Amino acid sequence: MTQNRASLISLSDTCYYHCVSRCVRRSFLCGIDSYSGQSYEHRRGWVEERLLYLSSVFAIDVCAYAVMSNHVHLVLHVDVDKALGWSDKQVLSLWHTLYKGTLLTQKFMRDDVLSQGELITLHETIAEYRSRLHDISWLMRNLNEYIAREANKEDDCTGRFYSLPSLALTLRAS
Repeated sequence: MTQNRASLISLSDTCYYHCVSRCVRRSFLCGIDSYSGQSYEHRRGWVEERLLYLSSVFAIDVCAYAVMSNHVHLVLHVDVDKALGWSDKQVLSLWHTLYKGTLLTQKFMRDDVLSQGELITLHETIAEYRSRLHDISWLMRNLNEYIAREANKEDDCTGRFYSLPSLALTLRAS
């Protein structure tokens, strides 16, 4: 029975996780389609480049990965201490490489003067962004959404490219 990732991840138990994302509708992530003869091998580069980029933004290291014809395996190391050590400006700078942020975070990055109320909201926002920057779900979301958009554009179609990502945990009997 499947469970949501939040109920499977316990950083107090381990900071290493094995994640798997599978394609749907007989889509190819990479390799050669035996029916059409079309090569999708260039997509392996998309995954590798995106992983390299995301590992520079998130406090999550990619320990190992394998890009298969219809799925990708990732072994990830979550470094919470790294994220907690970032200054508020570093958190926002990293977040803004992926998203626009809010008008308030943009105002702060320009060193504009903020009111007391704005500062309270800003600190809550920064705490949320810091949390997301060491969250496996956010990393997988960024990886999968980017690859799905590129593949759908190339395949001239819309809709899901990946099934919901799963987290594979290997449990050993004691």
